[in-house]
Amino acid sequence: MPELLDVGRRGILAGLAGASLGTWSRLAFASGTRSSARRLVLVLLRGGLDGLSAVPVPGDPALAAARGPLAEFATAPLPLDAGYALNPHLQALHAAYGRGELVVLHAIGLPYRERSHFDGQQVLESGGVRPYELTTGWLGRALAPTHHSAIALETSVPLVLRGHAAVDTWAPSVLPEPSPDLVARLERLYAGDPALAAALQRARGLHLERGSMAEAAGLASATTSMEANAPSSATGRPGGFVALARRAAQFLQAAGGPQAAVLELGGWDTHANQANPNGPLGFNLRQLDAGLAALREGLLPGDTWQRSVVVVATEFGRAVAINGTLGTDHGSGGAAFVLGGAVRGGRVVADWPGLAVKDRYEGRDLRATTDLRALFKGILADHLEIARARLDSDVFPGSAGVAPLSLLA
Repeated sequence: MPELLDVGRRGILAGLAGASLGTWSRLAFASGTRSSARRLVLVLLRGGLDGLSAVPVPGDPALAAARGPLAEFATAPLPLDAGYALNPHLQALHAAYGRGELVVLHAIGLPYRERSHFDGQQVLESGGVRPYELTTGWLGRALAPTHHSAIALETSVPLVLRGHAAVDTWAPSVLPEPSPDLVARLERLYAGDPALAAALQRARGLHLERGSMAEAAGLASATTSMEANAPSSATGRPGGFVALARRAAQFLQAAGGPQAAVLELGGWDTHANQANPNGPLGFNLRQLDAGLAALREGLLPGDTWQRSVVVVATEFGRAVAINGTLGTDHGSGGAAFVLGGAVRGGRVVADWPGLAVKDRYEGRDLRATTDLRALFKGILADHLEIARARLDSDVFPGSAGVAPLSLLA
């Protein structure tokens, strides 16, 4: 390995050391105060992002031989430091790197190594070591003792937020707006149930503050011309992730808004046709890039962006070598991103293992040399000020040996 990459396992880490109401059925609000001004957004990429496509490593002399056609791009990768680069579709992320608002993490992964989407996602969200040993989520457990709420831009509460009562959910709907008569009937029906009555009032308050629900549902199709002409993503709607990112920013900006938000983008299981710049991987990378840019734009007013951290993670990476259908199979180590105004960015954090066959996990995967839990623990400790003892025992049980990464300014 050339010197610019061969910095050693400890050296790089130390040297770089952050209720059913039709349209309203998406709004299930709980009570709680929101005393902290800091904001955390978690973006889950479901399907296994190929970290070597999102963050190629031209500085590794084995790249071309290891990846074949997957090492070639229609346009040049966007250069980072120390022999790393970004996929040319990630232009907004590259700009964030230049502003010092992005940390790129590579050769990072979970302690789980069995390459099952279902099991990997369960471990990613639960914060455990083995699938299904935990039934609540690490972010839910982290927020549970606090008075801070969270929102999932989904139709139901994802596992990562379970274990915390103050969780709201929202997703756009094409259903007609509830009539005043229906709302009045619901008020009478719920009058004897304090929890349902409070939830309905919360929904009405949000409705009045944010404008008509018809307008909110229209966010799903309010895309740029590029997004409108692009093929549908795995979310089932052109531009869906971008729209949800904009909506997340509105919730986070609102007075008394949630402290944390969770979004997801699927479709990263690229077993075939991965090198096509206009294929599913290229489209998803553009969607991710545009969505993160929209999130930043929505959080810029005031100083919300300066108080925000966005974490982008996936359940596992892909195999190093191309398969017989010009794609990649399930792997181990991959890439993650941490961005925001509160991030000490403009750097790559990686204990690079190398791409030669002898350096790969089981001879096939990028070896994970950094535990993804170290990233999560660092953000929770430094940004949400959660005590290390709680992180080691309650939030990520059995992780006392995993030191938090320091990624924030």
